[in-house]
Amino acid sequence: MIRLEVRHNPDARRFEAFVDGALCRADYRMAGNVMHIVHSEVPYALEGRGLAGQVVQAALDFARSSGLKVAPRCGYVRAYMRRHKETHDLLAEGEAV
Repeated sequence: MIRLEVRHNPDARRFEAFVDGALCRADYRMAGNVMHIVHSEVPYALEGRGLAGQVVQAALDFARSSGLKVAPRCGYVRAYMRRHKETHDLLAEGEAV
């Protein structure tokens, strides 16, 4: 598996990593102390390598270290959180995976 260097790009409101010049990302919007992760994307040619999971985990790690809650608006993020029970404490009130 490729280990990504994921960076937070607050101006673009996303977490991002580049692999062979291609962008892997997780976009978010903030509402108070809730990070709404609205979209994740990995180029088709790079799918199946665990890259999306690394980008999403970086976003979740940031939320945790910043004292934020998470609203998973993206189907992939919701599925990722469902599989990783250790992230459930990050869910914003009323959110479910």
